Amino acid sequence: MIQHPAFTAEPWAVRECRLHLDVLAQTESVFALSNGHIGLRGNLDEGEPHGLPGTYLNSFYEVRPLPYAEAGYGYPEAGQTVVNVTNGKLIRLLADDEPFDVRYGTLHAHERVLDMRAGTLVRRVDWTSPAGGRLRVTSTRLVSFTHRAVAAVRYEVEAVGQPLNVVLQSELVANETVPHLADDPRAAAALEAPLVLEENEAAVNGVGVMVHRTRLSGLRMAAAMRHEIDGPEGTRVEPDGGGDVNRVTVATRLEPGRSLRLTKFFAYGWSAKRSRPALHDQVVAALAAARLTGWDGLCADQRRFLDEFWAGADVEVEGDAEVQQAVRFGLFHLLQAGARLERRPIPGKGLTGSGYDGHAFWDTETFVLPVLTYTHPRSAADALAWRRSIQPLAEDRAAQLGLKGAAFPWRTINGEECSGYWPAGTAAFHVNADIADAVVRYVDATEDEAFERETALPLLVSTARLWCALGHHDAEGKYRIDGVTGPDEYSAVADNNVYTNLMARRNLRAAVDVATRHLDQAEELGVSLEEVAVWRDAAAAMFVPYDERLGVHPQSEGFTRHALWDFANTKPEQYPLLLHFPYFDLYRKQVVKQADLVLALHLCGEAFTPEQKARDFAYYEALTVRDSSLSACTQAVLAAEVGQLELAHAYLGEAALMDLRDLEHNTRDGVHMASLAGAWTGLVAGFGGMRAGQGLMCFAPRLPSALTRLAFRLRYRGRLLRVDVTPGAATYELLDGPPLTLAHHGEEIRLGRQPVTRPVPPPPFPRLEVRQPPGRETVPRRPRAT
Repeated sequence: MIQHPAFTAEPWAVRECRLHLDVLAQTESVFALSNGHIGLRGNLDEGEPHGLPGTYLNSFYEVRPLPYAEAGYGYPEAGQTVVNVTNGKLIRLLADDEPFDVRYGTLHAHERVLDMRAGTLVRRVDWTSPAGGRLRVTSTRLVSFTHRAVAAVRYEVEAVGQPLNVVLQSELVANETVPHLADDPRAAAALEAPLVLEENEAAVNGVGVMVHRTRLSGLRMAAAMRHEIDGPEGTRVEPDGGGDVNRVTVATRLEPGRSLRLTKFFAYGWSAKRSRPALHDQVVAALAAARLTGWDGLCADQRRFLDEFWAGADVEVEGDAEVQQAVRFGLFHLLQAGARLERRPIPGKGLTGSGYDGHAFWDTETFVLPVLTYTHPRSAADALAWRRSIQPLAEDRAAQLGLKGAAFPWRTINGEECSGYWPAGTAAFHVNADIADAVVRYVDATEDEAFERETALPLLVSTARLWCALGHHDAEGKYRIDGVTGPDEYSAVADNNVYTNLMARRNLRAAVDVATRHLDQAEELGVSLEEVAVWRDAAAAMFVPYDERLGVHPQSEGFTRHALWDFANTKPEQYPLLLHFPYFDLYRKQVVKQADLVLALHLCGEAFTPEQKARDFAYYEALTVRDSSLSACTQAVLAAEVGQLELAHAYLGEAALMDLRDLEHNTRDGVHMASLAGAWTGLVAGFGGMRAGQGLMCFAPRLPSALTRLAFRLRYRGRLLRVDVTPGAATYELLDGPPLTLAHHGEEIRLGRQPVTRPVPPPPFPRLEVRQPPGRETVPRRPRAT
């Protein structure tokens, strides 16, 4: 029985050489195409069979109630769920009246290829119908990076061996039936017929248009299609439409060796405010621009866009072909999620599936944006501009909670809190510091002064105010932040979570710095010198718990005094624990879902000595069960830093292959954006040792035994930098921009026109014994040949 999709390990493509229906839903996520505005799951062109049909528009959602057995003050009353909008991918095929369906007849060959340099999904099929008619189908699909509203498909049918009567039905279909998802809190809530039809205009004049609105959220969307048809003489074209279907039917007779080619352009638009006629005209105009560019032009633009991206983002790995493929796959999906955000969020699944209801989390700022900041900074700016746009809602939420400043939502689409479970949602205030950290990182990496004034300053001020409302100075003068939830979702409502306190300290210090440098603008936000002094004092007195008895930092105050989880009597099938044990039991034991204290070691490394990092890492390795896809990449980074290079390689493989191997058995709901980012993080921040801040980029590269070379490219302060690491040396090269000072294992280097090479020293830390919880051990990385 197949446990995960089978893909060949190629450096620039994800190739499925044979169709496996039992993993169809997973491959639909892997083969999804997006540009940050439109998302198309990798469904088969004909629509059936499918695992989960899906076409998404960023931030287009329906409202659903959040029922409570016992309601409480401040609980969100409603949630938002991403909507599967009008499907424009559909092209049905009939040969001699026999529908093309891969479940019937004889499927001689079936191949799908996600080309990460061309930005296309290519499918090739050789099939004989139950009636004996044989044909070949080739389709190429893209979602344009350069035309925000446009997607396109070229679909070609060839008769093999004997003449065939061929009919193509190109459709727009709304309110598709969505299969019921498993009873898993990570899966999306299913919505039945969420779209109400307002217009269905058949393509009599070449363009078919449908306009719908949602029943409760009041959002309106339009979809349109136009075709170019190349077929034998006598080919007939008939448009029609009714209800939730708009169709163009193409019929012809194909002699052996002859083909029918249909090129379909389709466009989407949505708005909470614009009228039906305005949206109708918007998508018609988008199709006119696409038609002017043409199919070849769209493909050429796609390739140019990706060439520029890869020139500043590519990662080369020698010695592990699967990781090489996976890191580019991850970067490609991150680009797809962020390329055309234009002040919209990056959801936890991007636009590849309905998992997590399409919500955005702190995952974006902490895991995804660090990658985009150094590879495609415009996307990071757009994502943070979205946070700025929802700041008024975050301030309203803080006021509702009796707090000052802004309390950004734990999970959301439109900016309103959607988490109905407050210990893991509302109490996870660290999301506010995560946003501030992403803001500081972006400004440091780009020196974007306009962004700093217009976006960074108000975000830093509002989040700093929150920490001063949440925390207090105790009798000893220490600044405490009590009753909050850190990144580890198996611990909740704890005092002085180390990660939260350190990130809050960084937030406060950044607010002091930026408000001082832009005092006039800060005064317009009501900031006084006295308030700045309050922030400075809180940061200086921030309490960071430490367990002197064990010589480690507790995850939160008192955590190391909790009883240990009974790992020995926990069965393998009882993971993830949240699906088999009550949170009450998890919260009062030493068991960690995902990197928490270890995440602090990575992001706030300056707060720990090397010896503390090694001891803390070893302690939490024995407690962390990795029931979250967010964990492995951070553990990879710290394992590399403390000299556990082979363990780091194992964690890197886990993060990188999360979706290509469906390691958590839920890729069907969409790919894991944070884990995809983790492949880059594990390589660049882990084995490359990259850290950056205050205008200095630092590297401390070391490779595990299996990797013979690692090279990566970064954008930093107007420069394009290339780092090339082998087991014995690291070479730094400035590809573009003025000279740059960087650090290699603590040695500052002035990098100009000539590359600089430095030796790689051996790991300096003692090798403490490191073990994982019984039954949750890592699988050693054994790279297979290309």
